[in-house]
Amino acid sequence: MGKIKKMTQAEKVLKFMRTHKRGITALQAIKHCGCLDLAGRIRDLKESGYMIHGEYIYVVNTDGEKVRVKQYTLQE
Repeated sequence: MGKIKKMTQAEKVLKFMRTHKRGITALQAIKHCGCLDLAGRIRDLKESGYMIHGEYIYVVNTDGEKVRVKQYTLQE
C-alpha cells in the first residue's frame, strides 16, 4: 500500500493563496494552514521561485480598533 504524503505548511499556504486571490494574512495562516510562521513560509516559497507580493492592509480587531497587518498574494 502506498504511503500518503502530508502537505508541508508551505504547500498549504501556497494552496490557500491559489484558491483565495485576495491573499493570506498571519491569522488566516494559523486558522487554515496551521502555520505560526507565515513570513518564514513565504520566504521558503520565494526561494523556490514563487513570486509573492506583500502589502500592509488595515483590518478591525476584536476590540473594534483598526490595525495594520501584512497580506501576501501570489503573482501568477
